[in-house]
Amino acid sequence: MSHQSSDPPSRSFKGKVAIVTGAGCAGDGIGNGRAISIMLADEGCNVVCLDRDLSWAAKTAEMANSRAGRGKALSAQGDVTSAADCEAVVKLALENFGRLDILVNNVGIAGASGTAVDVDMEQWTSSLNVNVSSMVLMAKYAVPAMVKNEGEQKGAIINMGSVAGLKGGTPHLLYPTSKGAIVNMTRAMAAHHAKDGIRVNCVCPGMLYTPMMYAGGMSEQARETRKGRSLLGTEGTGWDAAAATVFLASPHARWITGVILPVDAGTTAAVGIGMDKSASVNA
Repeated sequence: MSHQSSDPPSRSFKGKVAIVTGAGCAGDGIGNGRAISIMLADEGCNVVCLDRDLSWAAKTAEMANSRAGRGKALSAQGDVTSAADCEAVVKLALENFGRLDILVNNVGIAGASGTAVDVDMEQWTSSLNVNVSSMVLMAKYAVPAMVKNEGEQKGAIINMGSVAGLKGGTPHLLYPTSKGAIVNMTRAMAAHHAKDGIRVNCVCPGMLYTPMMYAGGMSEQARETRKGRSLLGTEGTGWDAAAATVFLASPHARWITGVILPVDAGTTAAVGIGMDKSASVNA
């Protein structure tokens, strides 16, 4: 019989190193990437905060480094659709911290607007490169670095999806298509890299109120409508997506891979939210 420790697994990230893509956002706002970076550092993880806008990444690193006794955060500028930039940020992590344990593929944009009839195909291709191909590029360089780690558990990749990739009904074709691709890409990557000791999971946020959403000037009426689409009737934040991501990256999730985790206050758990009893089949 194999020996099993009587001690519970640690949740500590001390000595671990993560890359978070799309780690910045404007001002002091808390987007998913910024929240993830801060929470990882809070648990003792060293974090490379990558963003196309260096000032945004630098602000995230500053916030992550704001308290003593945490992991160290570095900022980096890069375009995740560029193979050279993806390779460079992995090298940066290795040069500064000597290893890479966690990759959070957080970059995502709304992308091309329109249906199949009227979408601009050049914008379609460009948007897929950002939302999907970038995750492949980052994994292409991150996985070989992770497999060099000691122990049975060598690394964790968390891909940021969306409930839009699980259900239809959004007004544009690109965003749900790209997020749906991420869902099955996660499962495929989990199967491919399990033999290497690398876990791959996907977080699918629901109606979060983040800088990406309020930058467009969302009305209070729109916010109330979004809240009503969930069982809890509330609005999420970047911290909610971050909490799920940090859990999946942690030793507590050592036996979890290939999982698609909705973080959506129950949006995808039920149909007919708010339906009157008289409309039920057994009214």
